[in-house]
Amino acid sequence: MNSPAKTAPTTTSAQATPVGVALPGIRPGDPPQGAGPETVLVPPRPVPRAPAPRLRALDGLRLLAALMVAAYHYGGRDGEIAEAWGTSPRQQFPTLHEWFAYGCLGVQVFFVISGFVICMSGWGRPLRSFFVSRATRLLPAYWAAVILVTAVFALPAVAYEAVSPSDVLVNLTMMQQPLGVDRVLGVCWTLWAEVRFYALFALCVVLPGATRQRVIMFCACWTLAAVIAQSANEPLLDVVLMPEYAPFFIGGIGLYLVHRDRRDAYAWGIVAVSWLLGQHYAVRGLWHAPNPEFFSYRTSFGIILVVTLGFVMVGAIALGWLNRINWPWLTVAGALTYPFYLVHEHLGWVAVQALHRGTGLPSAATFALTILTMLLLAWLLYRYVEKPLTPRLRRVLDRSRS
Repeated sequence: MNSPAKTAPTTTSAQATPVGVALPGIRPGDPPQGAGPETVLVPPRPVPRAPAPRLRALDGLRLLAALMVAAYHYGGRDGEIAEAWGTSPRQQFPTLHEWFAYGCLGVQVFFVISGFVICMSGWGRPLRSFFVSRATRLLPAYWAAVILVTAVFALPAVAYEAVSPSDVLVNLTMMQQPLGVDRVLGVCWTLWAEVRFYALFALCVVLPGATRQRVIMFCACWTLAAVIAQSANEPLLDVVLMPEYAPFFIGGIGLYLVHRDRRDAYAWGIVAVSWLLGQHYAVRGLWHAPNPEFFSYRTSFGIILVVTLGFVMVGAIALGWLNRINWPWLTVAGALTYPFYLVHEHLGWVAVQALHRGTGLPSAATFALTILTMLLLAWLLYRYVEKPLTPRLRRVLDRSRS
């Protein structure tokens, strides 16, 4: 008995043709063969891109830089903090004060991180959105810190003098530095540098649209212009181009380009030149010849080492070498960094005086407890100021933008 003949299954052209291969005589986008005029082609659904994972190691490095600055303010220099301790920090920390003196370089590390983060957050974002993100990130905690420090310094029991009401109001604008107004927050000079960096990046990169070529040109032009400004000795150029801080911001931008493509030779060149110039400005500003009358002595090697470690740490994060450092609590640490940085210096004077001179607590315990107190205060500002006010301010600005 003959077996029935097997017939091959019929296939449509879509089934028989591999994806991405055009049929002979058919151009991509043409309707399928046999399709009537009523056939409606549905374009393929775009696959949503997964958001980039958060670089939690960068949050941890940000807090570490803030703690470096706090160590400098509490034990690495003289001034108001000596009044809080009752004697110079050299007597309070006979050995550690030399190490604490290097903590001021945490600011340069901050600037490298800022260059990385601002380039990352501004890439592909319109100018108005970039402005809203920066304003809502900086202003709520800053306003709260200005009001809080002013209120504490106005207390009769506090020995430090508050600035005038008019100067407090000017401080709320963040423009007190160029106006020569007394500062409520000692660290706000770094915010003035950040604001100028944001303005340069927004006008030169975000406004026309961030591309690799445009970012590279921005870094090259800013580097050259800053060097020229340094030699021209023109105050206006110094204010706009910030020669002593530009290499750190530019180096952070270069490291973000490395993060996007580690084989980018131009990005590595930007990082190398920025490090070379950055260490020069750091040594020039912070090194002095050995002198027993000075508070401490920073060696040029130590300054270069700290600057180098800052670049290396951000570079390791950019290359993904620290991706395993992904502990969730680092996100909280990163959130506390900004409010901690704002309040730790002036309110730290008050805490040191109350703990050390008021209760007789030893220096080391006072130092540690002051740090913990400022971290707790930073968490309160984050929880009860930043979290509720940031989205509200964003909605207000977005509504005004619409």
